[in-house]
Amino acid sequence: MSVLPLVFTSGWASGVNAYAVVLLLGIFGATGLSDDVPDALQRPDVLIAAGVLFLCEAVADKIPYVDSAWDAAHTVIRPVSGAVVAALLAGQSGSVPELAAGALGGSTALVSHLVKAGTRMAVNSSPEPFSNIVVSLAEDLGVAALLTFAIFHPVAAAVITGALLLAGVLLLSFLVSRIRRFLRRRAERRAEKRPARTAVTRRPG
Repeated sequence: MSVLPLVFTSGWASGVNAYAVVLLLGIFGATGLSDDVPDALQRPDVLIAAGVLFLCEAVADKIPYVDSAWDAAHTVIRPVSGAVVAALLAGQSGSVPELAAGALGGSTALVSHLVKAGTRMAVNSSPEPFSNIVVSLAEDLGVAALLTFAIFHPVAAAVITGALLLAGVLLLSFLVSRIRRFLRRRAERRAEKRPARTAVTRRPG
């Protein structure tokens, strides 16, 4: 069977949490649950690095405003990771050209990352921190569940992934006003900090 459904699902998942994808796929391959996982993702050093970075993301992703800064820093990392994982999966199966798989995985990861980052901006427009925790946990569980499902039922998982991707884009279009509010608040915070810094630097010794 073509590896494209798994590539598509892993690309979406990489846009949400790239480190979880590498960690889960590596574990699936190392434990023998899947023969589609390349050896490069099963290496102990890769698994350890992915595990440490996953724990870092698990913490940063649940703190208001820190999560958006983390997302901004991963605007390149997540799509690249999605492309690399997709290319490795294609190379392992030999059913799809690696370049085509990389393009699909990377572009899907970019779209899902933009949906995630935009949604977090909208969530951060609310002052309470609990919504961030709930959304972050839902994302982590969703990635784990869908990627696990994709190992055993790749086509069905790809259909669900497509529906989630479309729903995310539609939701993002409805949250534009909240995102603008988040950006406005961030700009106001930066503006408030500038006078304080100026006053400190001008204070006589």
